[in-house]
Amino acid sequence: MTTPPEHQVLAERQLCGLVDGLAHRIAEHVRERAATLGLTASQATALREMSGPITMRELAERMSCEPSNATFVVDKLEKQSLIERHPHPTDRRAKQLVLTPGGTALRERLLALLSVDSPVSGLAPEDQRLLRSLLERAVASRGPAGA
Repeated sequence: MTTPPEHQVLAERQLCGLVDGLAHRIAEHVRERAATLGLTASQATALREMSGPITMRELAERMSCEPSNATFVVDKLEKQSLIERHPHPTDRRAKQLVLTPGGTALRERLLALLSVDSPVSGLAPEDQRLLRSLLERAVASRGPAGA
């Protein structure tokens, strides 16, 4: 294994710092907007990811957390009558998470709030698409050459 040139190491470190900074700005944005609706950032993230019926495992993956953490968040949302657990239509061992009418209305309000002054809203739509494409490729990559 060879050591990459110093300029490559510096460029990668700077890129990682920028991605980390963006992630922190997005997290703070979500926290601030969630608080205005009486939600935690985790609850807001769960609602944001609930675009339709979903299993707990799928929700945990979308939230980038362990299923036990997602369960804790869903329990809180269920106590607030925002989410219900229904039998899964094809897997009798699983439950589907479904938004209640109140949960759907709150999700719509949340999505509207999240779109105002978001950390990426200053980018033109084509730049947002490019950033998304680049980040998807980076996340999918398994190493320097995608190996």
